[in-house]
Amino acid sequence: MSQKHPVIAVTGSSGAGTSTVKNSFEQIFRRQKLKATIVEGDSFHRYDREAMKKAVTESEKNNGRSISHFGPEANEFEKLEALFKEYSDSGKGQTRLYLHNDEEAEPWQQKAGTFTPWKDIEPGSDLLFYEGLHGGVKTDNADVAKHVDLLVGVVPIVNLEWIQKIYRDTSARGYSAEAVTHTILRRMHDYVHYITPQFSRTHINFQRVPTVDTSNPFIARAIPTLDESMVVIRFRNPQGVDFPFLLNMIHDSFMSRPNTIVVPGGKMGMAIELILTPLILDIVAKSRA
Repeated sequence: MSQKHPVIAVTGSSGAGTSTVKNSFEQIFRRQKLKATIVEGDSFHRYDREAMKKAVTESEKNNGRSISHFGPEANEFEKLEALFKEYSDSGKGQTRLYLHNDEEAEPWQQKAGTFTPWKDIEPGSDLLFYEGLHGGVKTDNADVAKHVDLLVGVVPIVNLEWIQKIYRDTSARGYSAEAVTHTILRRMHDYVHYITPQFSRTHINFQRVPTVDTSNPFIARAIPTLDESMVVIRFRNPQGVDFPFLLNMIHDSFMSRPNTIVVPGGKMGMAIELILTPLILDIVAKSRA
């Protein structure tokens, strides 16, 4: 970690309210006039879309187990760690973009599912902001988490995550429910070993919990909304957290443990801004001192 060139990482997965989280951080950066270098987690996948399909098939054939975007075989964890370290040391580094669809790919005159070329980060940023699956990952060959000054976990309970994936992949991408279920199962090993452990390393966790029945995610007809959820916010170190202020500002919130506050899902964005703004300002102030 570095006080001179801070790194802030949000690690999370589908169904957690990631758009709300990203919008909240953008609001903080804009209001506080902070220049952030944005790094997308998908940029550090090892394979483009076509190569990934081939790699999955070969792994299933040769190893009897599929690789997935959750695990190290399909990601450049060492390059991600190197970026965080270089930025912490010098404010420099290289990144790229993963072009998810035709709209993103058109300005680059490339195909969807490919990467843009690596390029140097623009100089003069106040911080590096990472959002993706692996902001707190740790393996035998890479320790990304140790270079992060503020690590925030954003995660739904697993049934909600599955509902999100099943609904999105069947309605928007045309997959069958059976195909999506197979994907969930083939990714389970990597999910357990590389995604879940990150949330024990975070400084703060935001966990979305639906208040509607999600007991069988494989027959759900719709994704529970934020207003149909509560958000459990856990602080690894609650010292200095002004819980009375948060309870007063966020109506219908309550404490469930000495280090945990629960807020209505519709107020998740407000909670993120109230909690993280002073932490980000403190980190940036130290970097400028």
